Amino acid sequence: MFGRWGKLPVRIGERIGLLEPDIPALPPGAKRPRHTFRWDLDKTYLRTEFDSFADLARSAFENAADKAAFPGATALLRALHQKDHRICIVSGSPTQMRNVLAAKLALDGVEYDEFVLKNNLKNILRGRFRALRAQIPYKLPAMLRSRIAAAADSETLFGDDAEADAIIYCLYADLVAGRVSIADLERVLIASRAYDDDAQHCIDLAHQVPKGPAVRRMFIHLDRRSPPVGFRRFGPRLVPVFNYFQAALVLYEDKVLSARQVIFVALEMIDSKQYELGHLATSVQDIVRRGRITRETALQLTADASEAAKSGALSGRSDLPPFEQIAEAFRARVRELGNHVPPVLPEEPIDYVRLVDEEHEHRRDRRKHGH
Repeated sequence: MFGRWGKLPVRIGERIGLLEPDIPALPPGAKRPRHTFRWDLDKTYLRTEFDSFADLARSAFENAADKAAFPGATALLRALHQKDHRICIVSGSPTQMRNVLAAKLALDGVEYDEFVLKNNLKNILRGRFRALRAQIPYKLPAMLRSRIAAAADSETLFGDDAEADAIIYCLYADLVAGRVSIADLERVLIASRAYDDDAQHCIDLAHQVPKGPAVRRMFIHLDRRSPPVGFRRFGPRLVPVFNYFQAALVLYEDKVLSARQVIFVALEMIDSKQYELGHLATSVQDIVRRGRITRETALQLTADASEAAKSGALSGRSDLPPFEQIAEAFRARVRELGNHVPPVLPEEPIDYVRLVDEEHEHRRDRRKHGH
């Protein structure tokens, strides 16, 4: 199938980007991670535009210092990098950008355990042009391989609304939980236009992956400002967020982050000059209104954060009002909701084949209109 490329020496294959490094397994005797956090990069962590050829070219020639992370994302990733936690990055960016992207993460002080990029050069050389844009046949096997190498009891996933992340993440979660059969997976892979051998590889991994209700939470960063209501069909475990303060609030309710860590995410956003305290107070109100955290959680955060502030979390921040004034502004925005009853989100099986078909049609329409 590979023709003369199938016999490339490993060293040459690595040099021109044909070979993707294996996902590292845990060292012998190492403990399994307690919690794995899986992140996309473009439009999830990094502000990246790739809707046109000009966007792609500009992104390809940017150096590490030119690339910008979304406010709060760096502080959140640092907070999540703890003992017994595992940070895994799976991005659709090409393997040729590994050095630049790794340098950007190093500049930001972000540590990670895995870093997988898409080998589009290999797809081109093999004439697999459908695979250049296809995400399910690429991301789903990468995530399954990662879990096989190091299965955590809990997983949290971060993606965006630019591709099919919501579909892929829910499919992965349901496969791992045993809620999607191999026959259903086969139908999804056919709908996703996967090549036969890629589909078979994915099915083989699905047989091997350790099962259990591991994926507790998924976040979709609304880079395209997609209406959150469009994600209700994915159920309560998937949370669309406009910014990473909202993600931090949900993780606080999930008891993954402390109030102090939520404060650091908020401070990074304020320091970016793209957010003010009023924006963050509105973010709290929005996430409560949508039923993604409870009013009680929001009010408890202000109490816990007050204690964190007294212990020095805001030391040296003379640019901010007194913390009690900040906390009262947040409490006021929550009280404005009155007796609002948040929507009840469905918990029912997802028709993945229909969703994949809809996503394919949506992408085709966007290309037709030059987007």
